[in-house]
Amino acid sequence: MRDSDEWRAIDARNLYAMDSWSDGFFSVNRHGHVCVRPIQDSELEIDIMEVVAAARAEGTSLPALIRFQDVIRSRVQRLNQTFREAVEEAGYESGYRGIFPIKVNQLQEVVAEVLEAGRQFDIGLECGSRAELLAALPLVTDQTLLLCNGVKDRSMLHLMLEAQRMGQQVLPVIEKYTEFEHLLELADESGIRPVLGVRVKLSTRGSGRWYESGGASSKFGLTVPELVSLLESLERRGWPDALQLLHFHLGSQIADIQVLRSAVREITRIYADLVLRGIPVRYLDVGGGLGVNYGEGSSDPDAAINYGLREYANVVVYAVKEICEEKQVAAPMLLSESGRALTAHHSMLVVPVLGVHRPDSPATGEVPTTADTPSVVTRLAAVLEDVGRCDRTGMLLESYHDIRELREEGEQLARLGYLTVGDIAAADSLYWSACREILRRLVAQAPDPVPPEQVELEEQLTDLYLGNFSVFHSIIDHWAIGQVFPVMPLHRLDRRPQRRARIVDLTCDSDGKIGRYVSSHANPSWLPLHEYHAGEPYFLGIFLVGAYQEILGDAHNLLGRVDEVHVYAREGEEGNFWIDKRLKGITVKEILNQVQYFPNDLDRRMSDFVRRQINAGHVKASDGMRWLNRYTRHLDDTTYCDTFSMEPE
Repeated sequence: MRDSDEWRAIDARNLYAMDSWSDGFFSVNRHGHVCVRPIQDSELEIDIMEVVAAARAEGTSLPALIRFQDVIRSRVQRLNQTFREAVEEAGYESGYRGIFPIKVNQLQEVVAEVLEAGRQFDIGLECGSRAELLAALPLVTDQTLLLCNGVKDRSMLHLMLEAQRMGQQVLPVIEKYTEFEHLLELADESGIRPVLGVRVKLSTRGSGRWYESGGASSKFGLTVPELVSLLESLERRGWPDALQLLHFHLGSQIADIQVLRSAVREITRIYADLVLRGIPVRYLDVGGGLGVNYGEGSSDPDAAINYGLREYANVVVYAVKEICEEKQVAAPMLLSESGRALTAHHSMLVVPVLGVHRPDSPATGEVPTTADTPSVVTRLAAVLEDVGRCDRTGMLLESYHDIRELREEGEQLARLGYLTVGDIAAADSLYWSACREILRRLVAQAPDPVPPEQVELEEQLTDLYLGNFSVFHSIIDHWAIGQVFPVMPLHRLDRRPQRRARIVDLTCDSDGKIGRYVSSHANPSWLPLHEYHAGEPYFLGIFLVGAYQEILGDAHNLLGRVDEVHVYAREGEEGNFWIDKRLKGITVKEILNQVQYFPNDLDRRMSDFVRRQINAGHVKASDGMRWLNRYTRHLDDTTYCDTFSMEPE
């Protein structure tokens, strides 16, 4: 890396591996701020720090979720245009329609944006539960395809049949054979001839973190014998055209394109056999799984994918075309349920840093020694002095071994009561000072390979940056399954970051931290950040959180939904953007309601307590009522720390 005075925006972009995860949407501008280019084939640029400032001026609290709605439109357009190009180049005789699975992000504004952007491409929706079905039905027209996956009880199946009677293109996708039996019973009762789809369990298993979504042991889908039984039942009724769709699913993030190719070929052979049997299947649904690259620099194979959008489309189109031509059957309309790929990039979390804890804090100068100073302390001081004269890697490593052994000796003496508090403090200060100096000299010498002692020192000398957010609410997949999310400062990127940092959240849980990071350096357990100065705002951005995280979020420590800002790009507006909506996050009062602490009851109980204290003469009436009013007022606060009150006026 260059020295600080030569640091440029491109160095920051490289350090945080932005090219590996941003997909062209995010970069660093000449002011050293992260910026977004949300519109496809446009150079229009928005400074995210300007969005933060505008949102705060309008009363938005931090942390806050910023949605760049134009990114959704760009992703929808890019997906559909790429598939159309693949269809045209291959000479594929049928077409392609995208399907958005609303489980990925059920927010009404997100679904509406997807539908509006996809109107010209006949985009459809997918639902997987009763609530999602009831949310989706009013959104679909007689031209919009709605696929219904997941477990379906009789009342849901009946609702789908009635929607078909009303002229809506609603397809229940059979996941269990009992669903098919219930559907036939309801069809007989209501006199409705149904149309349906079937999810098939393939022998091909998924790849990446969600590999169990495919294969014979997957949670949902019909086996081939069950599929044959279903076909025979439809044929006996004279309803061979009732089966309109074949579907498989390999998981929400397919890491290996060859796995997709194998699955597409397998389902297409089944499709071709059904067509030759006289079953006029219309749709072939390759499911979800179009991957999002969360950062190749993370050294996590599940965070990266080995293909791009064009290769994904080509694999689907050409694999189906090849099998259909081989079997001499008409090609089906292709469907894919790309949710993560459409929504992940559009949403980011802005996190203020509230403070920093350093293992070697507070910094100390010389530690005076006397004749009464314990031997372990004087020996640590001697090693620290020797480190200043070390000019070889071997000597530095030997010094580190010495101080590590001396620290263990000191800890043992402290447990036995042979060291005073002052002695313990002196030993600790000397140890950390020596560690800092040894690491500084090792980094300067740049040994290759890096010795394990240097990695160990980096781990020890990593600062803890306290962020105003909850891992469990905003990036729960990081805690639950180790999903990596790109994190980086939103500003000061015209200066080289000098600190090794881990980011921890507000929760009183040791798991409330970000443990893996995306960057270009070799160690993913820490992130380079700038020096934090108390009272000076320092904002981090957590990116690619638009898929799954909000709905899956947990209310650990009663930290709930954050404020939201919905942003649209427009040339001519100040900063090239305008804020369409601001949605307030959940208040203390609202989240307490969810766990059955009702504000009226809390207010009554607190009022009774204050009056008893006043009547007993423990407090003045004015002080008691002032405290009660303050307590009541805070029930309307955000569940997070008040960032404004922690900054100087």
